[in-house]
Formats: sequence, C-alpha cells, structure tokens
Amino acid sequence: MSTHQLSKLAHLVQGELVGDSDFTVSRLSSLDSATAQDISFVNGDKYLEQANCSQAGALIVTAELKDQITHCKQFIVVANPYLAFAMLTHFFEVKKNKVGIESTAKIHPSAQISETAYIGHYVVIGEDCKVGDHSYLESHVTLDDGVEIGHECFIASHVAITARAQLGNQVRVHTHTAIGGEGFGFAPYQGKWNRIAQLGSVKIGDRVRIGSNCSIDRGALDDTIIHDGVIIDNLVQIAHNVVIGENTAIAANSGIAGSTEIGKNCILAGACGVVGHIKIADNVKLTGMSMVTKSILNAGTYSSGTGLFENGQWKKTVVRIRQLADVPLTNIMKRLDHIQTQIESIESTLKMRK
Repeated sequence: MSTHQLSKLAHLVQGELVGDSDFTVSRLSSLDSATAQDISFVNGDKYLEQANCSQAGALIVTAELKDQITHCKQFIVVANPYLAFAMLTHFFEVKKNKVGIESTAKIHPSAQISETAYIGHYVVIGEDCKVGDHSYLESHVTLDDGVEIGHECFIASHVAITARAQLGNQVRVHTHTAIGGEGFGFAPYQGKWNRIAQLGSVKIGDRVRIGSNCSIDRGALDDTIIHDGVIIDNLVQIAHNVVIGENTAIAANSGIAGSTEIGKNCILAGACGVVGHIKIADNVKLTGMSMVTKSILNAGTYSSGTGLFENGQWKKTVVRIRQLADVPLTNIMKRLDHIQTQIESIESTLKMRK
C-alpha cells in the first residue's frame, strides 16, 4: 500500500497543516474504521464524539472543531471538510488508464475513435460513431449508429446507447443503463394502442453522472435533454422529451413522465414521481416519495403523502380519512357555521347577564 505525506494532501485541498508535515497517510477512511496511518474527516459538531474516539492518525476539520478534539495531533484545517474529503477521494481512487482497442471489439470502419481512448472486450460500435480523447468504454458496451461520446467519459459495462445520442465531456454512465430507447408513446383508437415511432434523440451535457439500471428515452419528435452537471442515481426512469436543468440531482427509484421540464439546481429525493407535460421551477426540492401532479412555479421545498406511523395508528388514520372523504365538504362547513352561531349566542347571553 502506497503512502502519502500529509503536507501533500493539505496542499491538494488548499488547507492548513497542523502537526508533523512528514506524517504519512496510507488510506482515506471513516472515523469508526480508521487506523493510526489513516486520515478521516469531521463534518460537524455531531461527529465530535466519534472523532475523539477514532484511531485516525490525521483529521480534516474546521478551525473551530480542531480545538475540541483532544487525542489527534495531525490536522488539515479547511473551511469545508466534506468538500476536502470529496477532493481527496479522487487522489486515492484507483484510476483506469488503459489505452487502445481490445481484439474482441467490433467497430465499424467509419467510426472515429481517439487514439487515447480505451475500447474494452466485446464492445460494439456502429456506423459514424465518435469516441473522444481519454474516454473509457468497458466490456460489452453497445453504441448504435451515429452515437457521439465526448472527451474523458466513462461508460461502464453493458451500457447501451442508441438513437444517435450525443454525450458531452466527462460524462459517467454506469452498468446496464439504456440511453436512447424507444419512448412510451401510443395513440389509442378503437380499443387498441397504436405505436408512435420515436424520431427524436438524447442530448446529454458535460459532467453528467448517470447511475446503474437507468432508462433515458429518446424524444418523440424533439430531443430529450439533460443539461450540464446533472447527477442521476440508480434505477431512474426519464421519459421522452424530458428536459432537466443544470446541476439538478435525482435520487433512486424516481420516475419522470414525458415532456416534463425540470429547472436548474433542483433535488428530487428517492422514489419521487412526476407526471408529464408540467414544469418545475429552478431551486425546487422534492422530499422522498413525493408525487407531483401539477406545475411548480416557485422555488422551495415540497412534499406529498404521509409520514411513517406505528401500524395501529396508521390504520386508525386511514379509517378517519375515509370517513372524512364520505362526508361532503358543504355539510362540514354548515356544521361549523352552526356551531359558531351557537357559541356567539352563548357569549351574547353571558354578556347580558353581567
């Protein structure tokens, strides 16, 4: 296992080194599992107890937290420990730096493959495709005709990209994801579903991250568009003609129906559902399992559904909701008005007696 001087790590994250500059670090580790040769980070007051019990040889902290940690002697002091941790993960990451084309790959003669790219075993690349500099395609990737991959992209094994999709630079797509598949478009007539041929494509910007087992459908006529900096978790469905704004994050098991427009810097927590043909403004946060049935025009945090109950309480709540649904709202309002009238009459009588 290679070791790294703490002074070098401090320089990488632009932090202040406190302690022995010659101290060497073997791993980046969590507070609980760190050893005397590891470095960890403390991301707030709530982790102080863990930090004081940790065996880590060095800690990434803020100036305020450093003074509250007694056992450790080596620190990297930064304004944002979590960001510094994120930066160091790239330093400790095992890089994939192969170059060239494996013998089992099948590449159409018209395809343009950079000399600095890597094409893994059993990759299939169709007519007029492009693969940019330093891009890395793992085994069994399929690029259909006309697909373009930018520079420094990573395409994991068993990814399929079709519909002449275009991926920007530094895009990461993980295992078993399908990009450019046929959208779910059908015209009902006389009790039958008539398939609508999908004629659009998919455009993906720079620095987009797409997890495993996602499906991003091509547009019906116009393109499905995912702008720069979007991050998408595993098991996400994005239907045809969806547009997702810059730096939006979508967590696992979310589904976005066709022709929806989502703004910039939005967050969709796990298992959110969004109906089609609506718009969501910039800077909107949807909490887990939210169901969006109409446009959201203002920034803010939105929720739907009910939180967790103990089972018995949940059953009682459901019964009450059903009972409430069976009573017309007009009847409830009439009863409230009658009660208010009675209260006012009693108050008037009491005043007269005084």
